[in-house]
Amino acid sequence: MKIKPLSDRILVIRVEEEKKTKGGILIPDTAKEKPQEGKVIAVGPGKMNEKGERISMDVEKGDRVLFGKYPGNEIKIDGVEHLIMREDDILAIQE
Repeated sequence: MKIKPLSDRILVIRVEEEKKTKGGILIPDTAKEKPQEGKVIAVGPGKMNEKGERISMDVEKGDRVLFGKYPGNEIKIDGVEHLIMREDDILAIQE
């Protein structure tokens, strides 16, 4: 299934965290929090300003991004959990 975000929305898939700590301790699934890091799958065209001009997005497809704990809306695409969030929900782009 193909999804094309509208306006200033972004489709992100969460990046799984390590299952071990640096010291080698395994973290059980019940103790893990959802990752706050993801990969951008699709980007909308950007929102319109008051003059009717489109404002381009700072985020591009393929970027690794950091976001808050409870961003956007969770959806399942082909059984895989994705997030649709606004560009404002993105805190940083990893380089």
